[in-house]
Amino acid sequence: MSDVYTPPEVWSFDPENGGQFAGINRPTAGAREEVELPVGEHKFQLYSLGTPNGMKVTIMFEELLEAGYSEAEYDAWLIKIFAGDQFGSGFTDLNPNGKIPALLDRSGPEAFRVFESGAILVHLAEKFDYLLPKTNPARAETLSWLMWQMGSAPFIGGGFGHFYVYAPERYKYPIDRYAMETKRLFSVADIQLGKTEYLAGHDYSIADIATYTWLGNLYHGAYNRADVFLSLDEFENVGRWVKAIDARPGAIRGRLVNSQSGLSERHSAADFDTLDPELLAPVRKRADY
Repeated sequence: MSDVYTPPEVWSFDPENGGQFAGINRPTAGAREEVELPVGEHKFQLYSLGTPNGMKVTIMFEELLEAGYSEAEYDAWLIKIFAGDQFGSGFTDLNPNGKIPALLDRSGPEAFRVFESGAILVHLAEKFDYLLPKTNPARAETLSWLMWQMGSAPFIGGGFGHFYVYAPERYKYPIDRYAMETKRLFSVADIQLGKTEYLAGHDYSIADIATYTWLGNLYHGAYNRADVFLSLDEFENVGRWVKAIDARPGAIRGRLVNSQSGLSERHSAADFDTLDPELLAPVRKRADY
């Protein structure tokens, strides 16, 4: 770095120092305006965006429907984070943290909220008894890998992705720091996937869904072809695992919900019939993933 930054004694918010996120990031929480959320006809109302964290939940819903759980039908509403939709009062009532995804479960006598992508995955898995083992050690292994992903995602997104692509200025130290950590995380997964077919063992689980949306995103070229910068092809076990999930119908559909290239909203299975059939094919590595 050409200039050494000396932190002041007391930090203060600089609204001009946020890069692409300067218009939405603030050091405070809570609603910024009164906005009611739309509500559809299904028991599950999802408010999200097709980011890796958002895709976790839409893939889970589509996997449930693919497996025949018809009661998992859902409405998926688009939350445009760069427009600040997540700061409306209706959304912050569902998620006080103001982040996607957020779920309203109306399947029982009393509607209730579930927020944080990992919590939503566990909730749906337990509700439908699918993709989360009931007993240990399989349950503990699955939850351990799920929490590993939840804890590591900020190093990839807010860390590597931010400093490599979104930061207003590029600096070697933070890019090297988070590139190293991202590659280490790929190595953790690669070693495990060299022993087992899926992260928690021989069965596909919510741990795979959660991790796939992040590692698969990078493997396929997110963050301006970061797969090349990070030499991700060297992680052959991760590549095998990513391609296997790429081909799952539930994962294919789930990736397209609340996305620019797919469905901005999803209210029934028939919505997918409006898409170009090419979009419903397994992912192939490409620069614009």
